[in-house]
Amino acid sequence: MHKLLLVEDDEELSNLLIEFLEPDGFDIQACYNGNDALMHANTGQFDLIILDIMLPGLNGTEVLRQIRTHSSVPIIMLTARGDEIDRIVGLEMGADDYLPKPCNPRELLARIKAILRRAENTPEEDQTDNQETIKIDDVELHPKSREAFLSGTPLELTSAEFNILEILLRNAGQVIKKNILTEQALARNMTMYDRSIDVHISKLRMKLGPHGDDSLRIKTVRGIGYIYVRQERA
Repeated sequence: MHKLLLVEDDEELSNLLIEFLEPDGFDIQACYNGNDALMHANTGQFDLIILDIMLPGLNGTEVLRQIRTHSSVPIIMLTARGDEIDRIVGLEMGADDYLPKPCNPRELLARIKAILRRAENTPEEDQTDNQETIKIDDVELHPKSREAFLSGTPLELTSAEFNILEILLRNAGQVIKKNILTEQALARNMTMYDRSIDVHISKLRMKLGPHGDDSLRIKTVRGIGYIYVRQERA
C-alpha cells in the first residue's frame, strides 16, 4: 500500500479526494497548512506528496523548497487555474508535476499512478532495462535503483528529472521531441503552452553542468525538442 501526504487547506475538497483515492489502495494522511505539511514530510514515510500552493502558514512553494533540501520524494503541485507563474516556479523548485485547480480526481489518480510506476521497480517493467547501467561519458544511470552519478558523485534528481535524463541518455545523439518527452517521462500528453519539459531540462543542465570542454550536454533543437550530445574526443 502506497502512503500519500495530501496537503490541501480546503477540507471539503481534501475529503472528496481521499474518498476517491482510497479505494485504489492508498493510505492517505491529510493536513491543512504548510507547517504541518513540512512536519509530516520530514518523517520520510510518504511515497508521494500532493501539495497545494495556497496554504495557511508556510505556502506550498516554501514547503516544496524545504523538502527538496533533503528529499527527492515525488511531489504533485496543485495550482490555481491559469496561474502559469506558480506552475513554473514549482517546477523550477523541483516539483515532478502539477495540476490546475479545481482538478479532476480521475486525472490526479492517473498522474499519481504514473509517477509511482516510473519511480518503482515493478515486475511488469522491462527487467533487461532495469538491470543495466547506462553510461554516457561521465554520466552514469542505474535504472533499477534509480541512482544517477556524475563523475562518480551521486546526483540528486527528482523523479521527473531522472525519467527525462534516462530517455535522453538512451537516445544520445538523437533529437527527442518535447511531446515524446512529456508522454514518456511525465506520463501525460503535452498541452498548449506547456513548459514543464523546458523547466525540467533547465534544472538538469544546472545539475549536470557542461562537458569538460564547456560544451552543452543537452542542446535545444528549436521548435522540436532536445538532444543529449556526447563529449567530443580530441
